[in-house]
Amino acid sequence: MLTAAVRAAAVVMLLLLICSACQAQLSSTFYANTCPNALSTIRTSIRSAIARERRMAASLIRLHFHDCFVQGCDASILLDNSPSITSEKFVLQNNNSARGYEVIDQAKSAVEKVCPGVVSCADILAVAARDASEYVGGPSWTVKLGRRDSTSASASLASSQLPRFTDSLQSLIDLFERKGLSARDMVALSGSHTIGQAQCVTFRDRIYSNGSDIDAGFASTRRRNCPTTFPNGNGNLAPLDLVTPNSFDNNYFKNLLQKKGLLQSDQVLFSGGTTDNIVTEYSRNPSTFSSDFASAVIKMGDIEPLTGPAGIIRRICSAVN
Repeated sequence: MLTAAVRAAAVVMLLLLICSACQAQLSSTFYANTCPNALSTIRTSIRSAIARERRMAASLIRLHFHDCFVQGCDASILLDNSPSITSEKFVLQNNNSARGYEVIDQAKSAVEKVCPGVVSCADILAVAARDASEYVGGPSWTVKLGRRDSTSASASLASSQLPRFTDSLQSLIDLFERKGLSARDMVALSGSHTIGQAQCVTFRDRIYSNGSDIDAGFASTRRRNCPTTFPNGNGNLAPLDLVTPNSFDNNYFKNLLQKKGLLQSDQVLFSGGTTDNIVTEYSRNPSTFSSDFASAVIKMGDIEPLTGPAGIIRRICSAVN
């Protein structure tokens, strides 16, 4: 009799584990029944924001990236300072740099009107990145959904786990590998720098270095709007891709071959190291880059999501309920 009871308990436990695994599985159809208009509502909001400011596409892709690299894809980057939270927004890699928070807030507000308390801010970040890429001519992909929002943020993790513009190639490879992403994923994701802009403070040292890894004419052009003396012009912007700054294409990689990467962390991808062949491949095959970029973003979106009973669905993305 005891054996039968043990067996029954084991079966119940197995069923619970299976159910838990089902809960934890992200799915592209997660909101099919609970909020069927979620994706179209988000898309309308994101497209409207990028139509107003083309640069926003790059900012939204970066927000998803900077979210996923800290505590996983849990919308922790969106939380403001509070008595119990030290925001990630003010660490070096995000302060006066990460942007688009208000666009996510607008998308969240629009979704809340349709399905209150259903769609997470973390999922909105993931969908916004896809919609942003597609809007500016980049690849599209099927977004897996079902992430929930964190009730905490970590400025210390953001400071240590987000890449810096001064990082070496090996530092970047190691950083991405710790998140389960390969060197090829890292190079593909870096290709998002085909759009967007950077501040003078992030590339000043490079353009005044007279180094062998930067084209002299390119450096001269960039110096025109980036004074040599810190902090003059620190916030002055330059496009990461000087050739086609508003289109998602493979020109970023062509630029690297010509030593015209704006950031040091861009040019190290093609500097005699282990990723040179990947950069060369992407410069020649835009379709391979697009495909790899989409795959890498999907993979990144799988980093430690909160699912099932973990986390919450925030009503406002910048604060815990």
